[in-house]
Amino acid sequence: MKRFLRLLGLSALLVTSLAGARSAPGRPWPLPPTGTFTFVALGDMPYTLPADYGRFEKLIGAINQQRPTFSVHVGDIKSGSTLCTEEIYGKVLTEFRTFEQPLVYTPGDNEWTDCNREKAGRYDPEERLAVVRKLFFPDHNSFGKAKLALTTQALDPAFAAYVENNRWSTGNVAFATVHLVGSNNNFVPNDAKGQNREFYDRQKANLAWLDAVFADAAAQKRLGVVLFTQADMFSPAKNAKDADGFTEIVGALARHTVAFGRPVLLVNGDSHRLILDKPLPNPASPKQVLQNFTRLQVPGEADVQAVRITVDPSQPALFSVQELVVPGN
Repeated sequence: MKRFLRLLGLSALLVTSLAGARSAPGRPWPLPPTGTFTFVALGDMPYTLPADYGRFEKLIGAINQQRPTFSVHVGDIKSGSTLCTEEIYGKVLTEFRTFEQPLVYTPGDNEWTDCNREKAGRYDPEERLAVVRKLFFPDHNSFGKAKLALTTQALDPAFAAYVENNRWSTGNVAFATVHLVGSNNNFVPNDAKGQNREFYDRQKANLAWLDAVFADAAAQKRLGVVLFTQADMFSPAKNAKDADGFTEIVGALARHTVAFGRPVLLVNGDSHRLILDKPLPNPASPKQVLQNFTRLQVPGEADVQAVRITVDPSQPALFSVQELVVPGN
């Protein structure tokens, strides 16, 4: 699949070698308190099942050799036309456990909102979401043989169901997952059947979560904030029909980015093409973009590859991006 990479404020390099050693299993992963470190982002895989399991395993092996501080999977662990069964979920869980370093995950629409499709098994989406939460978020730790302790929004009694919204810090940078999904974020326009209750409840939780993430980042004087979500909120082809599903969240992102005043990186999947851009207009001058907000969209589906991000506090942009390419994938 053709890759699109627009360099706007970040640098991009092609990974040319894959080397490194494995970590000792079962131990907390040593996180750098300061200085330069790397993490890996991936998503929308394994997509075509069972054919993509082998390709996904090759990519996991390449990531293990890179020894990133952690990796994040931004959702869609299968296609929207694959059955939404515990067997499928369980197979991907097994794959997640083969990461040597910590792996954090946020759900995609294919795991639950699209499960009402005939080919997906005609499940009730909210019932499938409950299953995903039970299977993938049994405690407050990451996946991987080395564990990363996470802070979950579920610790707040008002949002006890939202075990999938997690945050952590590394190298004085704040990281957080936010449960936003494709398929218009599960929002139904002109809803006459009351189907949007789940959307409004999760919207309230996500807005409160963004408030908490940025408030803590400001209080702790973090160098930057990195957010991970499945949904592509910035595709021009989606903006018109997805306005109600993402408009308030995009507004909140702009408001927090302006107030924070330091680099903010949003990593998403959903559209399967590698994109690096600055899609957020400046509220004070709509013809300009917010220079301290950058969006990275990871490849996926037929393109079983990942992206390696370096965090370097000595650089004004803070983040730089490399493709992590496995030949043949």
